[in-house]
Amino acid sequence: MARTPSRFAIHLFLAGGHHQVVHFATLEAFQQWYGGVLNAGPADTFVNVPITELQGEYLVIRPSSVVGIRVEPQYGALED
Repeated sequence: MARTPSRFAIHLFLAGGHHQVVHFATLEAFQQWYGGVLNAGPADTFVNVPITELQGEYLVIRPSSVVGIRVEPQYGALED
């Protein structure tokens, strides 16, 4: 029986060596955000990255500063 992830940790690797982890409840939610916000529009405008652990708080980045993304499924209980 296949396991189902409880959420997805998205590792954003940014220019300058910075690294930020944000979480999405489903892979589809991440894909919708990525396709609609990070992948659309000019690369030098600011976009919001939702930080789900902090309601109403966002990380603001420029899409051109993202040099890599790693998607990590997380199983089981939510641990920080």
